[in-house]
Amino acid sequence: MRNVDAAGLGIGDDYPPRIMGVLNVSEESPYEPSVFDDPGEAAAYVDESLVGEGADIVDVGLESANKRFEVLTAEEELARLDTAVETIGSVSGDAVFSIETRYHEVAEAALSRGFDVVNDVCGFADPEMPRVCAEFDAAVVKMASPPDLGRPGAVEEGDWPARSGDDGRDRTYVDDVYEALRQNGFTDKTVLDPAFGGWSEAKTLADDRETFRRLREFRGFGRPLLVSINRKNFLREIAGWSTEEALPVSLAATAMAVERGAHVIRTHDVAATRDAALVGEAFARERVRVRDGAVGVEELDVTTPGEAARHLDRVGADPDRGDDAVTRTFEVTGLAAAERERLAALTADSTAEFVPGTDGDLLFGSPATLRTLAEADLDGDLLDALREVSEIVTYK
Repeated sequence: MRNVDAAGLGIGDDYPPRIMGVLNVSEESPYEPSVFDDPGEAAAYVDESLVGEGADIVDVGLESANKRFEVLTAEEELARLDTAVETIGSVSGDAVFSIETRYHEVAEAALSRGFDVVNDVCGFADPEMPRVCAEFDAAVVKMASPPDLGRPGAVEEGDWPARSGDDGRDRTYVDDVYEALRQNGFTDKTVLDPAFGGWSEAKTLADDRETFRRLREFRGFGRPLLVSINRKNFLREIAGWSTEEALPVSLAATAMAVERGAHVIRTHDVAATRDAALVGEAFARERVRVRDGAVGVEELDVTTPGEAARHLDRVGADPDRGDDAVTRTFEVTGLAAAERERLAALTADSTAEFVPGTDGDLLFGSPATLRTLAEADLDGDLLDALREVSEIVTYK
């Protein structure tokens, strides 16, 4: 996993989870406590409620990205930049400052006037954005988005199968997010954002939930991940809460996101989110990394064939081998003596293992191997059970 240096702030597996607090200087932004048009008041908010509560990064928004509002032009964003620049110049606390934009002109102006990071909500739809960020040696958050400056985050509206040379496999929304992040490449300091939230009318809450469930797949890019899930609808609906009541579900999801490999959490609730992120970090699986001279070995956080396939693709190997890279373990009960003997014989000639016990039996192997067992010369309930297992143990 590549680490990113954001103006001296390390982001990646070698560092603790980072908290990105939000400040808006746009009257359209819906979260009123973070919206300011007076630089002095904005700076006080940053010092007290963001940096003072543990934010490592302050993300300054010049406009709302809500799909209900008209998109500002680069010139209109630039007209609001003075307030943002004056604000960060008045902050006394120590933080890295990020400018949220979609235009390279705005990014260039902000970086030249004191900002450290760019948060590109259109995922390099502006082809000059990577160049500008690289010239300033600035970290940049690349949010999944179609190649259209007017439609940030509207991933499901892109023609991704055509763009990626789809092989006919059934595609999901997560596949499209992955392809959206891949478009137009990366800089050496790119952090990836899979675009949670209601960016278009076509996107569903189920899309966000599937993206969150499969969050580890995005580690397949080998780059740090940012998630923006604070009080989002896909979490609120689970518990039936309003935005004002939704902090507990956001905190639960924050801990899970960090445990699954997220490195930056963008939030309006800094102090509580920081605590949840630290809990997620404390219980995350330790990823072993060893370097001996020129040789490095890193344990990948892989739990499904789909996650393995992403890493295989990244290193230029056959992604179809992902089915061989993960082991699933099942307890098998109710087998007759002859069925146990038959299953033991079958697994003896495969990479699966059947381990009989006194109170039950265990069967484990890769999804590919388990599907092979389901095609073996068996009959009755055992065959039916193996076939059902092989259908459930999917690519995802």
